[in-house]
Amino acid sequence: MSRVSRNHDYQSLERELQDAEYQTLLRMLQRTEPFLRRFATWADVVAFMRKGASRDPLKDEILRPIFRAHGQDRDHHWRTILLVIFWPALRAIHYRKRAWDDDCDARWSNVTWAFLKVICRIDVARRPDRLVQKVVNDTIHVLHEEYRREWDRASREVATDPDELEKLAGAVEGIDFDAMDAREVREAEIERLRSHMKAGRISEADFHLIVGTRLYGKLVREYAAEVGISFEAAKKRRQRAEAAIRRYEKNG
Repeated sequence: MSRVSRNHDYQSLERELQDAEYQTLLRMLQRTEPFLRRFATWADVVAFMRKGASRDPLKDEILRPIFRAHGQDRDHHWRTILLVIFWPALRAIHYRKRAWDDDCDARWSNVTWAFLKVICRIDVARRPDRLVQKVVNDTIHVLHEEYRREWDRASREVATDPDELEKLAGAVEGIDFDAMDAREVREAEIERLRSHMKAGRISEADFHLIVGTRLYGKLVREYAAEVGISFEAAKKRRQRAEAAIRRYEKNG
């Protein structure tokens, strides 16, 4: 997803907040939250949240009732509202953590997934203030934990289908598969992929994705679910990485 696509998605979300069902939610909150009565629309709420410092306690006066309502009914509309409010913060995280994953689409999917996970477990009874900082810090923490699990996954060995191994290693010349057991084939292929990673032809995230799905027997869909990205994002990332390897090995 390019920056243009993300901007288009954001504009669609802004338009969605103009729907009558969202206006009804705002009016519902205003019946019990005097501070919210100054806002005519959710666009006004979002504009207020974009101004001033994140530590402004008045921002808690907006977020607290939204989180409380979401905790009670789990209505997806609240999550859309929060996504629009926190969109600039999520874009900042996406940019600042680019070293963790050079696939922009996958990184954005991971950031938004981490954010949604965080807002679904916010409890304003336990944490009633500094909610902006809480959401941002927890999103970064959850995002890091997900990437750490992805980075560590390559160190675990699981059973591998010999046919899949042979398919993966088919482009490697000079290896006598009949004379090598599956472990030797796997180790040789890991070293080949690692050499491409060290040379910068694929990223560390690409390395773990290929190793996890090609050598460790994970389905792409299963792997994507475990690391919190979409199936399409994982599939496209692997395709790009393997294409880069093939180009180098063909022309190098």
